[in-house]
Amino acid sequence: MGGNSDHLSGWAPWHVLRRIEAQVGALSTGQGVGSGHTGGVDRIIVNPSGPLSGTVRAGGAKNSVLKLMAACLLAEGRHVLTNVPQISDVDIMAEVLAAMGATVTRGARPDELVVITPADITPEAPYELVEKMRASVVVLGPLLARCGWARVSMPGGDDFGPRPIDMHLHALESLGAEFTSSHGNVEGRVSSSVGGAPRLVGNRVVLEYPSHTGTDNVLMAAVLAKGTTVIENAAREPEVSDLAAFLNGMGAKITGAGTSRIEVEGVERLEPTTHAVIPDRLVVATFLVAAGLSGGDIVVEDGRPEHMDMLLAKLTATGMELTYEPEGLRASAAGASRLRSTDVATLPYPGFATDYKPLFVTLLTVTEGVGIVTENLFFGRFRYVEELRRMGADIRTEGHHAVVRGVDRLSGAKVRAFDVRAGAALVLAGLVAEGETVISDAHHVDRGYEDLVGKLASLGASVVRA
Repeated sequence: MGGNSDHLSGWAPWHVLRRIEAQVGALSTGQGVGSGHTGGVDRIIVNPSGPLSGTVRAGGAKNSVLKLMAACLLAEGRHVLTNVPQISDVDIMAEVLAAMGATVTRGARPDELVVITPADITPEAPYELVEKMRASVVVLGPLLARCGWARVSMPGGDDFGPRPIDMHLHALESLGAEFTSSHGNVEGRVSSSVGGAPRLVGNRVVLEYPSHTGTDNVLMAAVLAKGTTVIENAAREPEVSDLAAFLNGMGAKITGAGTSRIEVEGVERLEPTTHAVIPDRLVVATFLVAAGLSGGDIVVEDGRPEHMDMLLAKLTATGMELTYEPEGLRASAAGASRLRSTDVATLPYPGFATDYKPLFVTLLTVTEGVGIVTENLFFGRFRYVEELRRMGADIRTEGHHAVVRGVDRLSGAKVRAFDVRAGAALVLAGLVAEGETVISDAHHVDRGYEDLVGKLASLGASVVRA
């Protein structure tokens, strides 16, 4: 996720939003939060492996847990999240919450996270943390709802493009917030009041783009607003539904999550609760593609096919066999001599996710035939292609298209991970490359994967951290 972006001709207004996510390295562990990533060990070394086989778990969804952690700011008390992955982005969000006065610790189990939110919080997100993970902008909605004002530092430079946060601000303005920008900060204040106290007021909010992060921000702001809020053109991702379920467990009144129209009836207060994070469909996708690349047979215990219909359809089109069994989601390419190429185009959910694309492009590099991959949502998301070319892939890019002609086998090389999904894709490429593949800047992988190396090794891959 993430990347430098300019708008795509003919695709307005989807160019307005690009992923609000980090492109920098992982932070060391957050206050009280032990992480499963490997800190200073920043290379992954892969040697060719035979067909992978076995059973694996994906774990909790990064793109859900970060928003759930932000939602804990909405209610004083002890919140418990389970199925939380040990990844560096969770550590960074823990530090964001700690900077506001919350206490974040691991619970009795490694996958349990306890967030204790005090009565008085400091509604500011400091620059040094926001820059490390731009998804932390989702604290804006809950802070405005809880405190009546918020100050969020914004990272500068070209990485942020033409200020994609503007859509978030316009949506929150519809609920009665006013914003000013100075000295690299965005400060929001609730201009409306109820009973003499600042409080957001429900309204109809029409999002210009079905933004996942934008939907989350408005949703968290609306739960404590006076009256009813209707979010039109809302994002439909499973992670949005997961956030709504968590908020409803806290006492919110939300209907329609998972559709393009979400209705929120504001309540006076929320209470802490316990919630299990949904599985990470992007990690599930990684293991499914690993099975296809290696000609293997893998079961992902917590894979949910209803969360990834389009990806499963495209993998099936290559010749893979995908079945949902009592043990989990099974992916097999063991019976195919060579998979077939197919075309894909990214679209908002439930379409083919842009985060699947580096994984799928890697799969296409060794399939039979030519596949065309079209990026309809974000520009500049083919940066990893040069790294695959270093490994012998035959890929040509033109604008927002990539033409991938399959080769018999890739060749091991020294490559670099530019972001979390590209890094994982390069690890998978190493599974089917002759010789040794060395992926540097592997800390990017730690942002979204809990022990990817260990899990692949458990399936028979020759992969280590070094």
